Amino acid sequence: MDLAAIQSGLDTIWVVLTAAMILLMEGGFALLEAGFVRQKNAVSIIMKVFVDIAFGALIFFFFGFGLMYGKDFYGLIGTTGFIMGGDLSHIQLTITHDTYWLFQCAFVIAVISIVSGAVAERINFHAYILFTVAMTGFIYPIAGHWVWSAGGWLGGLGMIDFAGSATIHALGGFAALAAAILIGPRIGKFSESGAANIVPPSNLPLASVGAFILWFGWFGFNSGSTLSATNGSIGHIAVTTMLAAASGGATCILFTMIRYRKADPPMVINGSLAGLVGITAGCAFVSDLAAILIGAVCGIAMVFATEFLESRRIDDPVGAFAVHGVSGSLGALAVGLFAQPELTEGIGQGYSGLFYGGGFQLLGVQALGLVVIIIWGFSMTWIAFKLINKMVPIRVSRDEELVGLDVGIHGVPAYSQEHDFIELKQLKNR
Repeated sequence: MDLAAIQSGLDTIWVVLTAAMILLMEGGFALLEAGFVRQKNAVSIIMKVFVDIAFGALIFFFFGFGLMYGKDFYGLIGTTGFIMGGDLSHIQLTITHDTYWLFQCAFVIAVISIVSGAVAERINFHAYILFTVAMTGFIYPIAGHWVWSAGGWLGGLGMIDFAGSATIHALGGFAALAAAILIGPRIGKFSESGAANIVPPSNLPLASVGAFILWFGWFGFNSGSTLSATNGSIGHIAVTTMLAAASGGATCILFTMIRYRKADPPMVINGSLAGLVGITAGCAFVSDLAAILIGAVCGIAMVFATEFLESRRIDDPVGAFAVHGVSGSLGALAVGLFAQPELTEGIGQGYSGLFYGGGFQLLGVQALGLVVIIIWGFSMTWIAFKLINKMVPIRVSRDEELVGLDVGIHGVPAYSQEHDFIELKQLKNR
């Protein structure tokens, strides 16, 4: 067996393994969101995660992958690769196209999962399926083509987004914001005066386990993006990922102790996730100390973003926008500040952040790309939900929301208790 075959085999094992780690993150999303929402909506969250995986994978196979990684058309869209067919010779890797699809499929499933939390406890299940088709088959693949494909116009300008702070998290976060605004707050979330009422999470230990699973999967998310088992930067990527997450969590512990006079568990959970989101764009290209700073800034920004949404009467039950939209944006911009030339040697010339002698060139490109992706994600989600609402209501009925989506929509409670079945029988008899 020659060295090329050995390299290909090792890379294939690495990419399949890390793709599986990313897919396991869906279990993390399920537990995190089920723990953050009320008990009567836990099954609904799980069902949406299954929609993400099942419909997301199929739609990305039939349409999304071709639009994202197919042969480029003027830097805007892919034109081959639908159903994994046509000319894909421009994808020059040591792994097969099927293996590459699997890894990218895990990414697209993560994108739609960001949106599910922001519309939890009140979205119509049919409408969510239709939006999943729109996100995985069109919205995300187009943005991904601009940044990551051979010939994409933002990538051509020099935008760096190693594992997707902008392309995945800012896109998903601002899509989540648009969806939350359109669908409106949960019943009882805000008083008539506009003050936010506390809706206690149903199970914080469950949410914590979900966060730990996401943290674990993030090593596959970031390190796996090397697409090579022998890439020398894997260790550095893993270290920056760990440090940013730890910094985000530690900062939120201290910051909430000062701000609220107690360490706030949901904020601490989301603080660690904010650090992970923030480091995703630059994990391969920034120093360990920069990773710590990025995690800390993202953790604090997440707290303020959460408070800001509530002040604007926007209901985001799991903090999807604050964690993904805000931290993803900060992470994309941080590359323009902290990218070190010796760490970016493998991706071209002139990739230095502002603090490492690169001037404002890279920062400007990062800002332009971020703004484009934000506008695209927000506006396309807004349009998609408006169109979907003409076919099916995007929000459940008042009775279904009050009873809970588990019983009202799916016909089964998460936890078998006699009163749940009594409520179900009463609902069916109306």
